[in-house]
Amino acid sequence: MTNNSPQLDSQKIIIYTDGACSGNPGDGGWGAILMFKEHQKQISGSQKDTTNNQMEITAVIESLKIIKKSSEIIIYTDSKYVMEGITKWINGWKNNGWKTADKKPVKNCELWQKLDNEVNKHNIEWRWVKGHSGNKYNDIADNLAREAIFKNF
Repeated sequence: MTNNSPQLDSQKIIIYTDGACSGNPGDGGWGAILMFKEHQKQISGSQKDTTNNQMEITAVIESLKIIKKSSEIIIYTDSKYVMEGITKWINGWKNNGWKTADKKPVKNCELWQKLDNEVNKHNIEWRWVKGHSGNKYNDIADNLAREAIFKNF
C-alpha cells in the first residue's frame, strides 16, 4: 500500500473527492477531504435515488462551495467522467446549448452547470487518481462517501 501523499504547496488547497452509490441508481453518498497547509477538513453528504456520476460531481461542487475566496486548488478525482467532463467536454456542451455532439441533452446538466459556476471562481489544476489503489486521501474520500450512504439511510 502506498501513501501517495500530495506535495502540500503552501499556497494551494488540495482536495480529494469521491462519490458512491448503493445500486446505480440508488442511495448515494459523496465525500471529500480538503487540505491547506497543516489544516484538513472532511465533508460528506448523501442523496436518495441518485447515480454514482451524480455523487462524483456533487463531491466536487460541495468542496468548492466551502472555499469562499478565489484560490489556487488541486483537485484529485478517481472519476474520469468528472475529469473529462470539466476539462474537455464542457466547452462544447456550452457552445451547443448544453447538448452533446449528437444533439442529445447533456446528462446531469444541472450539476455540470453548478460545477462550472464553482470552478470559474478559482484556478484549478485537475488530477486523475486511480481509485482503490492504496492512495491514502482517495481512500479517505471513498470511505466518507460510502459511510454517508449508510449513516443517512
